[in-house]
Amino acid sequence: MSASLTGRHFLKLLDFTPEEIRYLIDLSADLKAKKRSGEPHRYLEGKNVALIFEKTSTRTRCAFEVGAADLGMHAVYLDPSASQIGKKESIADTARVLGRMFDGIEYRGFGQERVEELAAHAGVPVWNGLTTEFHPTQMLADVLTMEEEFSRDGMRGRKVTFMGDAGNNVGNSLMVVCAKLGIDFCACGPAEQMPPAGLVETCRSIAAETGSAITLTADVDEGARGASVIYTDIWVSMGESADLWGERIRLLSPYQVNAELMAKAAPDAIFMHCLPSFHDRKTTIGEEVYQKFGLAELEVTDEVFEGPRSRVFDEAENRLHSIKAVMLATLG
Repeated sequence: MSASLTGRHFLKLLDFTPEEIRYLIDLSADLKAKKRSGEPHRYLEGKNVALIFEKTSTRTRCAFEVGAADLGMHAVYLDPSASQIGKKESIADTARVLGRMFDGIEYRGFGQERVEELAAHAGVPVWNGLTTEFHPTQMLADVLTMEEEFSRDGMRGRKVTFMGDAGNNVGNSLMVVCAKLGIDFCACGPAEQMPPAGLVETCRSIAAETGSAITLTADVDEGARGASVIYTDIWVSMGESADLWGERIRLLSPYQVNAELMAKAAPDAIFMHCLPSFHDRKTTIGEEVYQKFGLAELEVTDEVFEGPRSRVFDEAENRLHSIKAVMLATLG
């Protein structure tokens, strides 16, 4: 199986079979075990990777840099002002230059078409660290986190509910990975914030083959009922205008993940969030929103975020292991 992924791009999970996704999650777990035990795993000694970030990052950048080092590679970080991509140099030209210097290229930025164009011209594996439409490395980490809670084979038939802005890159990708792996997925939020209709149709076709279900609802009780995982994300995504806060608060406040909502889920339900999170006033944006709208907690309350059912920091750590699996599988 690993040989079949060598040289492949990692752009979106729709490009991969359930068996290939399963392999990447199992490889993530194996690399995590090696990291925890201190077992060296410098399988890619001497290789070099370029990390293109048109959007800033904490978890994605750190996971790629630490992961590359753990695997024996050298990583070069190109921040939003450190390359000419799309400005003085086209994406295609950038890809052809970097592809001659590096063994792999990560891209985190805007439209999916940008990472697809990089992949079309690079000549080396290209990895999607986040685009407007998809966030596939996050999904491998998320499923690993779920399986650590419910066992490797314990997620089939369980329900994962995304609360709030279900049409963002995380909501889209979570729907895809659930459909691929036979996990029931529910998008719970206002109609304006649902995944694109075409993607929903595609995922329902996949789910019909894997034995799972895709549900869209505006009803919080229906969304939470029986869910093993309650998942949410910030209400205004990176790259969106701050002017959207007022409208998003109006639309999404009914979907805030709080103790009352968690009580409607399955008794063993866990809470997940891809981070960062506005669960208190200890950030600049959190304080600004509080001063303007009077809300100290947004998509999730501090009680839930810091509570015993929260798995957000296990999930954040697992970004490292899933990203290492992607690099190893495609470069190994």
